[in-house]
Amino acid sequence: MINVFVLQNGRLNQVNIDSRVDLEQSLPIWVDLTDPTDEERDWVKSIYGVTLPGEDEVKDIEASARYYEAENGDLHLRTDFLLEEDDGPSRAITVAFILARDMLFTVHTDDLPVFRLVRMRARARPGSIADYKDVLLDLYATDAEYSADSLEGMYQNLEEVSRQVLKKQLTDQDAAAALNAIASQEDLNGRIRRNMMDTRRAVSFLMRGRLLHAEQFEEARQILRDIESLDGHTAFLFDKINFLMDATVGFININQNKIIKIFSVASVAFLPPTLIASIYGMNFRLMPELQWEWGYPFALVLMVASAIAPFLYFRQRGWLN
Repeated sequence: MINVFVLQNGRLNQVNIDSRVDLEQSLPIWVDLTDPTDEERDWVKSIYGVTLPGEDEVKDIEASARYYEAENGDLHLRTDFLLEEDDGPSRAITVAFILARDMLFTVHTDDLPVFRLVRMRARARPGSIADYKDVLLDLYATDAEYSADSLEGMYQNLEEVSRQVLKKQLTDQDAAAALNAIASQEDLNGRIRRNMMDTRRAVSFLMRGRLLHAEQFEEARQILRDIESLDGHTAFLFDKINFLMDATVGFININQNKIIKIFSVASVAFLPPTLIASIYGMNFRLMPELQWEWGYPFALVLMVASAIAPFLYFRQRGWLN
């Protein structure tokens, strides 16, 4: 799918592209391609002279070659963007940026919320976009805001997990649910941190390459400051996740120790009756019971008393609480 945006009075307006003719007649500053077909790739190549990278080229590029200048002068960038889904774990979607012919070309496999936000804000804020580099910086700035919103959502989710873990009685089922939620938040926090690191590298590359004018350079510095401000939050969340993980595992160990404690108490309590039964069950030549009519009742009473006595002692010491 091709989304073409033209600049009109400082606003990004989307142009509907239904055919090759529509693409030829437009004068865009941003051409956004979401999972493009081979035909759409041919249109871009023949009209603008830009060769779009394939899906495998976008994903398999080495980390050291994420930013490079092609032989024809086109500037290529690869940046990961966070994609959160309600029905599954978060993912990192790699987006290919191509700066060529005073236009920005973006190629990605999924429709990203950051791109939707940029399109909505550009229409609502006239004058915020002056050229294709402003679009690129706006994407990176919105990506930092999206990461901040995700961190805020993590704070709320971890607060719910904290109330669940730190309540008076934590069952094994509650502990399993808490561990699942904690692991999910830890994965999301790691992806956010990686996403911010990748965005920081991309913005730093633009600043080092002297591709930005003074206002854009200052905006890029502000993006870096925003990203640095989020580092403390991710570090705090990592510590909170580790605390909740240790607390949950600790409660699981307590529950398991309670079970082991029951068996330990039972084994100690029934040891005296077992000893008495084994003594009276020996094959004596002259068994005491045969010479005393109350021998067997006495043995049974002695076994019960020897079993109750340890429980009373454990209760007095508070070991059964």
